[in-house]
Amino acid sequence: MREVASKMDKKEFMDRLSKSLKGISSQEKMDILGDIQQHFEMGASEGRTEQELAESLGNPVILGRQLKANALVDIAEKDASAGNITKAVFASLGLGLLNLIFVLGPFILLAGVLLILFGAAIAVTAVGITGFFASILGPLFPQYFSSMIHPAAGAFASAGITCIGLIFFIADIYLARAMYRVFIKYIRFNIRIIKGRGKTDEIQNN
Repeated sequence: MREVASKMDKKEFMDRLSKSLKGISSQEKMDILGDIQQHFEMGASEGRTEQELAESLGNPVILGRQLKANALVDIAEKDASAGNITKAVFASLGLGLLNLIFVLGPFILLAGVLLILFGAAIAVTAVGITGFFASILGPLFPQYFSSMIHPAAGAFASAGITCIGLIFFIADIYLARAMYRVFIKYIRFNIRIIKGRGKTDEIQNN
């Protein structure tokens, strides 16, 4: 990979970098390419060749994947949504096959846990609401509703179950937000580790 980068001029490097940034917004892409363009201009003013500067940046495809992952993590951090964090996760998968285990695996696990918790909260709330209306309507329509306890007690107990379900649901929301923030930090940590490993490989290759 390093040998390829060392033979590139600025145009070829920028073209390959631009292609690797597919999937992020035009503005994000322009900002990244602008920074790289500035790197080349500053290097040229110091007398360095385009090939030297391209080599110093490493492989443009790998660099693009890292910058794209960073950009999508930034977006997910600023605008929390399931769609944005999913994009950030899949962008990080492009940084290495091991991320199928270290990023996608935990992501699926957390998403599954949250789905179960939200499903349980909804189920508890639904049971409470159903029980409440059954207790209220039971005396009016005994042919449809039957209960072993007094309607008033049933309504009171069902209202309590409904409240527990709603509290459970609200707690799940706060838990999901906390897990979201932690996972964003985890993806950033993962990207830093991969960047560090890339630098180490580069040093070893020299």
